[in-house]
Amino acid sequence: MSKKSIRWTIGSVSLLLLLYGIAQLASSMMAWPIPPSNYSKKDLIANYQARKTQILQVKDFLTSIVPPHKHVAIEFTDDHTLGRLEVCSLDSVTGAFIYPIFLEWNLATTSRQVDSVIGTLHWTVGTLQQLKQRLDSAHCISAQNGEPCQIGFQRSGMGMYFYDLFTSPIPDGAKDKYNDGCTHIFYNPTVVLEYGGGAIGPQCFPKD
Repeated sequence: MSKKSIRWTIGSVSLLLLLYGIAQLASSMMAWPIPPSNYSKKDLIANYQARKTQILQVKDFLTSIVPPHKHVAIEFTDDHTLGRLEVCSLDSVTGAFIYPIFLEWNLATTSRQVDSVIGTLHWTVGTLQQLKQRLDSAHCISAQNGEPCQIGFQRSGMGMYFYDLFTSPIPDGAKDKYNDGCTHIFYNPTVVLEYGGGAIGPQCFPKD
């Protein structure tokens, strides 16, 4: 194969990967039933103060149903649709992510695809329904296990508000990381408020 052909092949593959990424992004945005609402940091804090127990119950439930060495990130669009579902394996020694087993957007909870993926977690549609009910009680829409466990409050603008929930108080040496005044704000020793950028990457908390 000539150098020209190799360059052409590499360029074609790069273009296809770019187009795939754009398509995935478009799919994820189509999963939203209505344009994202405009929430604020005050709403994030007020919801935690009003529903602290329910938010922590989401964390405890998710932690209890995710098998060891697995990472799950899930977002609900409504009772029957997953805006996003990601399942990864974790290295049993380092805890580092291994390539995702599954990552997709805009999925029907009763589809064969979802049934196959959640089967690897020993979940059923009933498990999804229980998780959705707990998220509804917490007025939240997403969750992912880990340390911290991240509970998604609501989408707003091009980003999303989260609660990062730690099992133990954050060590003093890590507090600066979780209190940068931009994407993370320290709330208490086991709770950090986060605003995650959406399609255009990390963003700071919008000004109230």
